[in-house]
Amino acid sequence: MATSTGDDPHLERAYTLSGPADARDLYDEWAATYDADLTGEAQGYVAPSVTAVAVVAAAGTGGEILDAGCGTGLVGVELHRRGVGTIDGVDVSPGMLEQARATGAYRDLREADLTAALDLPDDRYDVVVCVGTLTHAHVGPSAVAEFVRVVRPGGYLVATVLDDAWEAGGYRAEVDRLCAGDVVEAVSIGLAPYRSGQHVECRLMVLRIR
Repeated sequence: MATSTGDDPHLERAYTLSGPADARDLYDEWAATYDADLTGEAQGYVAPSVTAVAVVAAAGTGGEILDAGCGTGLVGVELHRRGVGTIDGVDVSPGMLEQARATGAYRDLREADLTAALDLPDDRYDVVVCVGTLTHAHVGPSAVAEFVRVVRPGGYLVATVLDDAWEAGGYRAEVDRLCAGDVVEAVSIGLAPYRSGQHVECRLMVLRIR
């Protein structure tokens, strides 16, 4: 794993987490300064805005969206700015959820461990969006199928996968498996800026659920 962190101690810890409890501790600790640390020029965390553009281009603004791994609400804010009205969020960290709640962008926010099954029925949402969570030491490729499960047929999963984890972390293989099984259609999977200040890129995938 060689993802540039710009010597940010929180990011360095984030890419070496030992499990959900460790993630909860880190993000609770980081919640108050997370936005300032990542959205400044040094890191240039543009993935939330880039992904919000992709969501609206694929699915419009009228559906119900689940922001999986919503963190402080950066993605929800970007979606809300673009006219999306119904956004729910889940995250492992109560501290991050508190920050997300303060944005006013979400209908509902709940704590959830994305390494386990979601406490949601099949076909619940029109879109699942996931930014910054499918990455080193966070949530593995098995989550992709779980996200697909809660999207209605014809809906979309729009997610980032850190580029240097795309193949090594098994995400590409899982997406290929779902495509081969006619579970999803890969509308697009391309390189996109992630943290532009550190020249870090991601795979931005737009999957249509069959």
